[in-house]
Amino acid sequence: MEININCDLGEKSKFHSIENDPELLNIINSANIACGYHAGDEQTMDMVIKISKRNGVSVGAHPSFNDLENFGRKRIYLNSSEIKKLIINQYEILQAIAQKNDENVTHIKPHGALNNMACEDLELATVLAKTIHEINKDIIYLVPTGSQMEVAAKKNNMKIACEIFADRNYEDDGNLISRKKPNALIINPELAKKHVLNMVKNQAINCLSGKQIPCEIDSVCIHGDNKSSLATAKSIKDNLVNNGLILKPLNKMKKFN
Repeated sequence: MEININCDLGEKSKFHSIENDPELLNIINSANIACGYHAGDEQTMDMVIKISKRNGVSVGAHPSFNDLENFGRKRIYLNSSEIKKLIINQYEILQAIAQKNDENVTHIKPHGALNNMACEDLELATVLAKTIHEINKDIIYLVPTGSQMEVAAKKNNMKIACEIFADRNYEDDGNLISRKKPNALIINPELAKKHVLNMVKNQAINCLSGKQIPCEIDSVCIHGDNKSSLATAKSIKDNLVNNGLILKPLNKMKKFN
């Protein structure tokens, strides 16, 4: 069985250092790169793309609300044309830098509040799906499994990779527990690796309550902005490989070829 490990990278900001990015790129398979709207800049984008290319890591855009002040985690309500412009602009910024390195953006994964809002709101999810499909019908859309984003992407016949979060706990409705709550994050790498293996093997979300929700799982997200990201990434990768999973970049998975 194939599985992918993805990570949000290039998120240099007042909230987050990118010191672990080069080492994370030795572990993961696909990089979601901040496009300058919530974090990062052209220099960080170029750095992550160069290391990704050397390591055989696929390159993806991680578009956000234009909100450096809040790291893209504040909910902002925009109309559909504003959302469309937001996604296209960030894709084009990253794609231009990728092409200078003879690479291409092969997947897109929205960030932060934009992602959370679209998980709940089919109308917003549909705007995102249609916009990304218009950019390039071959782009892989990385979405939280069981979300409205998955529903909208399937309605638009997109290439969809469904992800779970290695370092986050889930509510009984399948949504992530808010970061404002004390039990939102899983910071112990041992707990994270068991959490992930169980979900991947069972193709089901593990809710904090013990409830399991059947779902599709193609990819595991490790957040690059947690203190334990590096240890968690190593632990999860080793555990998946030791249990017979085959790790692949998103654009190399059989599902998309």
